[in-house]
Amino acid sequence: MAEQLELEDFDTAKAVFEKLKDVPAERRTRILTWVAEGLGIFLQAPPPAATAPTSASTVPATVQAPATHPPPSSVSDIKTFVASKAPKSDVQFAASVAYYYRFEAPPANRRETINGEALQEAARLAGRTRLSNPAQTLRNAKNLGYLDGGSPGEFAINSVGENLVAMTLPGNAEPGAKGKRSKRAKKTKKNGRKR
Repeated sequence: MAEQLELEDFDTAKAVFEKLKDVPAERRTRILTWVAEGLGIFLQAPPPAATAPTSASTVPATVQAPATHPPPSSVSDIKTFVASKAPKSDVQFAASVAYYYRFEAPPANRRETINGEALQEAARLAGRTRLSNPAQTLRNAKNLGYLDGGSPGEFAINSVGENLVAMTLPGNAEPGAKGKRSKRAKKTKKNGRKR
C-alpha cells in the first residue's frame, strides 16, 4: 500500500515537473510558491550553487514549517514602500498598504488589518490621489482575493495578496507608465486578434 502511494506521489510530481520544466525559472518559482502556500507549506529556496533539475527523476521537494510572515525589508515609510512596489491600480495599492502595515511598518505602527480611513491616510502619505471610495476599494481587493474581511470594514492581507506585493509588484511596466494602454495600443492588439 505504501509503495503504491509512493508511486502515485512520484507520478504527481513528474506531472508537475513536465508542466513546469519549460517555464522560466522566475515564473516557476512564483507558481510553486503560490501552490505551496495555498496548501499550507512553504518551499525552502535551494542553496545559491544549486541548479535546476534536468530530468523528471529529480523533482525538488524541500519543505519547512510555515513562516509567520515574510522577512522585513529596510523600508521604514509608506511613501518609499509604495513607490518601490508601483501599484498599477487602486486594488493593488490597497494590497500594498495592507502588506506594509502588517510586515514593513515600524513596529509601533504595525497593524493586522486596515480600513477605509487607514487606506485614505496611506494615499495621502504616499502622495497618491485620494480614493473616491476607499471602503469599496477594499471590498474590491477582497473580491479579487488579495484581502480577507474580518470585523465590519476591516481587511487583512492574505497569502495571495502577500504574493502579489512581495513577488509580483512592481510589474515590468516602464518607469513613469500609468498602467493603461493608449487607444492606439488597444487597437493594435485588437486588430492582432482578428487574424
